[in-house]
Amino acid sequence: MKVIAFTGMPGSGKSEAVKVAKEMGIPVVRMGDCVWEEVKRRRLEINDENVGRIADEMREKYGKDIWARRTFEKIDRSWNKVVIDGIRSAEEVDFFREKVGKDFLLVAIHASPETRYDRMLKRKRKDDSLSIQDLKIRDERELKWGIGAVIALADVIIINEGSLENFHSEIRKLLKDL
Repeated sequence: MKVIAFTGMPGSGKSEAVKVAKEMGIPVVRMGDCVWEEVKRRRLEINDENVGRIADEMREKYGKDIWARRTFEKIDRSWNKVVIDGIRSAEEVDFFREKVGKDFLLVAIHASPETRYDRMLKRKRKDDSLSIQDLKIRDERELKWGIGAVIALADVIIINEGSLENFHSEIRKLLKDL
């Protein structure tokens, strides 16, 4: 089984890459869904503050690879390929590399802060921040979790500053060629 993991700062294009994978019939497991499940289990509202706090709390209590372990449990071993959305720490990368070996591909998606902030303010997802200051705080939190190191460890880096059509085409080619 080939495991393709997308990483990148909030608003970089991970959700769009995942959309392409789904359109191609590739199963997707979103690490953030595991966090959302925990937030809901605690009967808390899904918002940036609660999601970030619970994600942080669980990493402190159970180890920095907690979300990778929970995500891995959701993978059906009969799948030929699977996309993982949202790796944020080197420990999560290590977990998947240990479990999957050479069949693990880490893909970092990069976009400038200005581009990312503009996208997030427009998309209005329920766990997104609604101000530039809040978005910067979210970036700082993600960097604290180690996402910068994860991006540096990527096997492939895709720059997402152009059109959505071009980005979709690049993701489609990458996934098709695997």
